[in-house]
Amino acid sequence: MHYYQHHIGDFIKDTSYLTNEEVGIYLKLIWLYYDTEQPLPKDYSVLAIKVNSRQNEWAVVSMLNMFFTESDDGWHHSRCDQEIAHYHAQIETASKAGKASAAKRAINARSTTVQPTNNQQPITNNHKPKINTPDGVDVSLWNDYLKIRNAAKKPITETALKGLIREAEKAKISLSEALQTCCERSWIGFKAEWIAKPVLTQDKPAQKWDASLAGIMAKGQELGILPRPGETEGQYRERVKSGYA
Repeated sequence: MHYYQHHIGDFIKDTSYLTNEEVGIYLKLIWLYYDTEQPLPKDYSVLAIKVNSRQNEWAVVSMLNMFFTESDDGWHHSRCDQEIAHYHAQIETASKAGKASAAKRAINARSTTVQPTNNQQPITNNHKPKINTPDGVDVSLWNDYLKIRNAAKKPITETALKGLIREAEKAKISLSEALQTCCERSWIGFKAEWIAKPVLTQDKPAQKWDASLAGIMAKGQELGILPRPGETEGQYRERVKSGYA
């Protein structure tokens, strides 16, 4: 995409608590997303280089966890995904309209008696499908989970729900149990490995995962410990270490 709509008021409201450097990094991540029209890669170091933030990789990590959602294929941004889908829908609609117009001109030129077909209704994204309460899940539990996602500005989608079901099956628990865990721990997502805690030991020596930010992030995700808004790298590192040791 070479163009996208930037809603200034919404952007200022969503980023008012960020530093100027963090705002710049967030913007560059969005630009990269629109330019490639695909989720951002999971490699923090690569992203830090792409947005020219080699000296502050933690800021990249913070922006990803604050505004994006990690999936198997990378970091997703719901607004960007909607804009990209709308952009391609417009292209497809314009292409169909152009073909229909060309066909109509050809018919008129031949002076045939064939009646033209009705124009196809334009494709719009004005109506977002509502995700109903999944089978076997209590309505109140589902509504509580939706409140957590909405508060984080991560509305539930069919893809996200399928991911929850898949991870619950991997963890050998029901979807209700997975959602209950999410509500109790304020998680917007669920990974089977997040509830597979290691056995605690006394005086456990330093592990290799503590040697790099990528290792800390991987361990944090494994334990279900995600960065908090405004948290420094050191604070997050200590939370992960205390949750593991």
